[in-house]
Amino acid sequence: MNERQEGLFKGLETYREYFLYSIQDVTEEEAEIIPEGFRNNIRWNMGHTYLDQYLWIMAVTREKDEEIIKLNKWFGFGKTLADFTDETPTFSELKEMLKKQINDVKEKYAHRLEEIHPPTEMEPYTTIEQALVRTAFHEGMHLQTINDIKKFIHKREE
Repeated sequence: MNERQEGLFKGLETYREYFLYSIQDVTEEEAEIIPEGFRNNIRWNMGHTYLDQYLWIMAVTREKDEEIIKLNKWFGFGKTLADFTDETPTFSELKEMLKKQINDVKEKYAHRLEEIHPPTEMEPYTTIEQALVRTAFHEGMHLQTINDIKKFIHKREE
């Protein structure tokens, strides 16, 4: 890995630390609450953030991972709690998945960050590196959503 790529992973690790810090004091019960005005809860936002990183890598590489595809039925774009089943990962399971993800991505894809893949109309990115930059932005959006949900939950408890 070159210095830029090391910086990318350092950033991804730091952003994930912020994300995990924001949910460290959330209970299983709080993770299930959907405040008025929100479409989903903290648990869904966690699963969606996890899924999104892999979906973009898969979109760029055109490689399929059945375990990740399975998560799409619960945490994909447009999905809600109505799509959850007994198989949907719990809050605790998602927390563990998120803790391991950046290292897993680094191990699996660090040597492939600059591979060029043909773009499509829907996926303008041609490298895994580009897709990972996009997922960092996306993670920040869901971190803010989680923080907003927490504010509503704590305001309700007052």
